[in-house]
Amino acid sequence: MQRARVAVFLSGQGNTFAALLYASRLPGAAYEIVLAASNDPTAPGLALAAGEGVPTFALSHRGTDRAAHDAAMSQAAADAGADLIALAGYMRVLGPAFVARWQGRLVNIHPSLLPLYPGFDTHARALAAGDSHGGATVHWVTDELDAGEALGQIRVAITAGDTAESLAARVKLAEQQLYPAMLSEIARRPFDAGWLLAQVRARALALPETEERDSHGAPGFRTGGKSGKFFAYFSDQHHGTPYVSVLCKTSGPDELAALVESDPDVFHRPAYYGASGWVGLILNRPDLDWAQVDYWLARSWRAVAPRRLTTLLDAADAF
Repeated sequence: MQRARVAVFLSGQGNTFAALLYASRLPGAAYEIVLAASNDPTAPGLALAAGEGVPTFALSHRGTDRAAHDAAMSQAAADAGADLIALAGYMRVLGPAFVARWQGRLVNIHPSLLPLYPGFDTHARALAAGDSHGGATVHWVTDELDAGEALGQIRVAITAGDTAESLAARVKLAEQQLYPAMLSEIARRPFDAGWLLAQVRARALALPETEERDSHGAPGFRTGGKSGKFFAYFSDQHHGTPYVSVLCKTSGPDELAALVESDPDVFHRPAYYGASGWVGLILNRPDLDWAQVDYWLARSWRAVAPRRLTTLLDAADAF
């Protein structure tokens, strides 16, 4: 299986980075670390990375415009070929432009059971509230601090006599187990047919009056009713191809041929369906743009949907 390429952003000792790095070198790991980047050129974590043969990038945020600093860090990750960015004790709030560029590919770990206690002093707040457990959460990064979708959590019991410091020490150990496991799970998603099907299904069934129905043993999506027509099929490496893909209608064989010729890493000619102009949009690739999937599903649906469903859309497009 192809492994996802991960850039890790850090600001300090690099203990969380180390946990991610060494886990990536175990058999079956779904990711590799291709860059350690920091806003502090003196961060000990960079020396650890360099000693382990991981490329590094450092740019002090002091005296640097925030947007310019974000842009430089983002470009360093892109230049390293990163598919994902993992924040590991990175003590900078990333701006909207950075988050937008890496949306759905930017993860962080937070030392609480989110949505409890976003921000700082999480352990003291958990103790003050009389909680039975603290813990850690791996989550997507969004514009709102510590508010992205939780991807996984681990609970740590609060015991008699705990202080914020003693709880923090155990939560840190738990983080170092959770984060590598969750990063591997996230890294596998672009190549997991079951997860990809779930994403396609949710998008297809969100279109007006659609239903799922198997076609030749594969999931298909069609407009509803007895006269419904298929507008998409899910293909899991059928007919010996290496692709997991969603098949959508083009205007015909000429457009299909042009798409495959212009971008063969994105489109393929599906066996059997290709003869009638269906194109395969390849899903099992780390750079997949889900907005492109949405576009093709909507376009394909519109090509077969009843006129009563498309009339208002046609009128809207006229303006």
